[in-house]
Amino acid sequence: MRTNRVFAATALVAALGLTVAACGGGSDSKGSGDISASPGSLKGQTITYWASNQGTSLANDKQVLTPELKKFTQQTGIKVNLEVVGWADLLNRILAATTSGQGPDVLNIGNTWSASLQATGALMPWDANAFATVGGKGRFSAAALASAGAAGKDPAALPLYSMAYGLYYNKKEFADAGIAQPPTTWAELVADGKKLTKDGHYGLAVEGANGAENIHHAFVLAKQHGADWFDASGKPTFTGAGNVAAVKQYVDFIASDKIAAKGDAEYVQNQTITDFATGKAAMMMWQSAATSIKSHGMSQDQYGVVPVPTQTAGATGDAGVTSMVAGINVAVFNSTKHKAAAVQLAKFLTSTPEQKILNGTYGTIPPVTEAQSDPAFQTPDLKALAGVLSKSAAPMPQVANEAQFENLVGPAIKSLFADAAAGKAVTDDTVKAALQKAQSQMPTS
Repeated sequence: MRTNRVFAATALVAALGLTVAACGGGSDSKGSGDISASPGSLKGQTITYWASNQGTSLANDKQVLTPELKKFTQQTGIKVNLEVVGWADLLNRILAATTSGQGPDVLNIGNTWSASLQATGALMPWDANAFATVGGKGRFSAAALASAGAAGKDPAALPLYSMAYGLYYNKKEFADAGIAQPPTTWAELVADGKKLTKDGHYGLAVEGANGAENIHHAFVLAKQHGADWFDASGKPTFTGAGNVAAVKQYVDFIASDKIAAKGDAEYVQNQTITDFATGKAAMMMWQSAATSIKSHGMSQDQYGVVPVPTQTAGATGDAGVTSMVAGINVAVFNSTKHKAAAVQLAKFLTSTPEQKILNGTYGTIPPVTEAQSDPAFQTPDLKALAGVLSKSAAPMPQVANEAQFENLVGPAIKSLFADAAAGKAVTDDTVKAALQKAQSQMPTS
């Protein structure tokens, strides 16, 4: 999912135990809970759609989505009230809607929230009958579906936009430093980063105050260290040696390696992309950043994208994981009064033509496999990221308390980055203490 969101998952602890109230964008008498209703019978209904911020601004998203939703209305007669919601507010808005009855019919969610929101009962399950209305489950990539809800349950949402992390590197800065190839291991990345760090420029940019970034990298590095953040029963295991090693390795980019600027500890609003695109940093680890990089004036031929490094060259299995399965899902509120109309909108947004248009505009990868062959998705960077999704990406923990994990561990890592920037020692003990504090605040059931 996009990484400029601020975590607002605390309310989820209470929401998990509540019954979802009725939601929906209106109360006209034509509403139907029968998702198989023909589009013609739904003409004249009005539904509300909460879209997440995918473009350069909320206004940009409205410019992108409005003509597409008008197209949907022309095809079906169903009107759509669009609201683009920023990441800082989206989760809290969703949680409030599950209890107040004042919510949308259709909404975007970060795919890492899927299992947590699924546990509230707020989202319509996509069973075999529901999937049949959108052309079948087989249209979607397996990796994207794996981040649509808990294992063994019907998905809580449909994949809409897919993303993956890659290592972006500045070709000219690498050449000027005499570095022939981008790094494939972390030892190589640190060595290259030190060569590239001079005269106010740094080898790597990180987003140290961005909770999402922190969680995503801690997840990947923990996998590489042979660790998970939850055991098989869903119990948190934050203080395990592999998790401690993962967090310390990430914070050390500022603390001991000194290849990222101390000021990066305060980055929270995509300043990493700005630093990379303007030449202040030679590398960054980011998800599907082409559109944002271009907005800063950097052309695609000036940078390359390769998989994020691993601990050892050629690592496979969990040791070879280089990204979480990133992306945005589209969901239908389970208690909407306009379920059939809502499903029609989900069908439209995940149709092959719309997948090409929307993912092409946002620089993301279509989770609908038929759309991936379009030339728009054959650029070197997107091909590299698509390879990551298919070969070395793993879904974030699909457990009910995943959102609380993000809300607690992300800020814990932010505090460690702040310590590093202030010159305080970051040791295994201090990392473990921060993770222990986070774990102590996790729900017990």
